[in-house]
Amino acid sequence: MTPAGSLLEARALHKAYGPTPALDGADFSIHPGEVVAVMGPSGSGKSTLLHCLAGIIRPDSGTVRYGTHTLTELSDARCSALRRTDFGFVFQFGQLVPELSALENVALPLRLNGTKRKDAERQARDWLTRLEVDGVAAKRPGEISGGQGQRVAVARALAARPRVIFADEPTGALDSLNGERVMGLLTDAARDTEAAVVLVTHESRVAAYADREVVVRDGIARETVGAA
Repeated sequence: MTPAGSLLEARALHKAYGPTPALDGADFSIHPGEVVAVMGPSGSGKSTLLHCLAGIIRPDSGTVRYGTHTLTELSDARCSALRRTDFGFVFQFGQLVPELSALENVALPLRLNGTKRKDAERQARDWLTRLEVDGVAAKRPGEISGGQGQRVAVARALAARPRVIFADEPTGALDSLNGERVMGLLTDAARDTEAAVVLVTHESRVAAYADREVVVRDGIARETVGAA
């Protein structure tokens, strides 16, 4: 399950929380520009797999490789740096900074990477336009709808042009119409920039946007028939 040319791959991941195993030898791989849906019932280990792939948590054993980097051997500081420059994140509830405007939220990862304010906000505005929410640029998260907020979160994830986007139940808090719109915009923009998308979901209609599906059950990842 680690084909040649993989951008991000994991081998034999094990992770337990006390006596409870979350991952039990999970493998995973993804190529540039590919969207892979990670599916499974609640408690199956799919979110733990995503967090290991992103270097947020360390597996008890096994390896995660991203390009020339072995994430499982890097320091926490180096993993954090990669998450700022190479990885983007979209969470179920957006997790926008409530004190910042939509424009400032999208510009934030660029500012953290050293981009000057004017340039960061110009790029952020371009992404808000692309995600069809430029009209809320000056508003704070509490002043916009859930669908708008999630599109702002997608714009933030894409702003620094990451190579991998981790989306954990990105439509879980949205109605079906808004969920479809967010998924269409996310996957189209990611493919245009050749970013890989690791998409954790339990919804088949969301997984349908992926090129293929991986099902996690009892801590083991198994590939299924391609979704596309």
